[in-house]
Amino acid sequence: MCDEIDAAAELELLNTQIALANRERPEPRSPVCRNADCGQPSLEGSSYCCRECCEDHEREMWAKSNRRAA
Repeated sequence: MCDEIDAAAELELLNTQIALANRERPEPRSPVCRNADCGQPSLEGSSYCCRECCEDHEREMWAKSNRRAA
């Protein structure tokens, strides 16, 4: 028979596995700048050609996610 400590450890492991399985995965790196207006090749290790394009795309995505239906 298992004791309470073993049961708690198993529950913690299960919760960790569920959290890892359901986490939001980052989008893979894009070879072309994700800013739709740009189309330039992206920098190494990034999905954007410059910081301004990254900020512009983030603002656009924020506005899209916070838009309300009329």
